[in-house]
Amino acid sequence: MNSDFYKKLVDLYADHELPAELEDQMELAAFEDAELSHDMSTLRRTVAALRADRGPEFTEESYQRVLMKLYTRGAPIDVRTPDPAHLQYHLPMQG
Repeated sequence: MNSDFYKKLVDLYADHELPAELEDQMELAAFEDAELSHDMSTLRRTVAALRADRGPEFTEESYQRVLMKLYTRGAPIDVRTPDPAHLQYHLPMQG
């Protein structure tokens, strides 16, 4: 297979989504193509780093800050809070 085909599969290689045989073929092709080798290694490291990251922490303060920004920009937002449970009526069971 040609190098252009392997370059199209780099994203699948980075996330370990290719069959083992095709991964081996790509690694062999990477010995001959320095650009392919670089793309494969950097993208795989990037995917591993992103998967290891827990992501941002979204707190109540963050929620309020985003909500205020949306209000100041004129976004029509209808914030609804659920009705408290103590306002619900409990009907007797008939049996």
